[in-house]
Amino acid sequence: MSDEVEPGFVRVRLDLAYDGKDFSGWAKQTSRRTVQGEIEDALRTVTRSSRTYGLTVAGRTDAGVHARGQVAHVDLPDEVWAEHADKLLRRMAGRMAPDVRIWRIERAPAGFNARFSALWRRYAYRVADRPGGVDPLLRGHVLWHDRPLDVDAMNEAAARMTGEHDFAAYCKKRAGATTIRTLQKLSWVRDEASGIMTATVQADAFCHNMVRALIGAALFVGDGRRPAEWPAQVLAARVRDPGVHVVRPHGLTLEEVAYPADELLAARSKEARNVRTLPGTGDGGEGCC
Repeated sequence: MSDEVEPGFVRVRLDLAYDGKDFSGWAKQTSRRTVQGEIEDALRTVTRSSRTYGLTVAGRTDAGVHARGQVAHVDLPDEVWAEHADKLLRRMAGRMAPDVRIWRIERAPAGFNARFSALWRRYAYRVADRPGGVDPLLRGHVLWHDRPLDVDAMNEAAARMTGEHDFAAYCKKRAGATTIRTLQKLSWVRDEASGIMTATVQADAFCHNMVRALIGAALFVGDGRRPAEWPAQVLAARVRDPGVHVVRPHGLTLEEVAYPADELLAARSKEARNVRTLPGTGDGGEGCC
């Protein structure tokens, strides 16, 4: 996946949001509705193109996961961009279903890659523990936990998890891919008015199921079934623990993806592809996402 745009093409950045409820995730699949498929089909239609232009995304979300600050890029022929650039945003809005929206479409700066140029991704996971359940108007975005949760205990556990670690215990392993990540933020805040607790989870990149597994471990601490030390002990073991529950996807939202200044985009993209290892180990794999 090169950062060099083919001659005769222009790289275009898309900033978008979607409600994941009725999507089988981001990545295009045969006979299943996906965010990528929806946008690529609409783009082909509104530009009256005979071919599909493939999207590259900052973070592939699973089925049922939402996004408020997703970023993608697509390479379009110069003539297609020149003809449609001014009206592309409005035409895409008219073509797509209302559960996916593109907020901005613009020519990307040199060196931009939606996936590899990203500095970090920030997710939010929302949980309610009121005995009566979740507000029906929020039920598609908030998980109900049927035991009272201690936010202080969850934050105590979270403080032991940040930094660069091998998150193999919290990831679904992919062949040839590293599970080493730098978890920059993991914290919980309860809104007293609504009772909703929001976890902020930010890292340079995430491996499959990582956020939902971290949340599942935190909930077991919060309801008293596990001590605050337990999530870090699982992390240190570096193997999947059957005690770690991967929570349901609907409470998870990709909130923001951050990028460096334009002049640093290419360097960041190269860095993200580097093989990652922890000091004193030979473990590693491909660098990003």
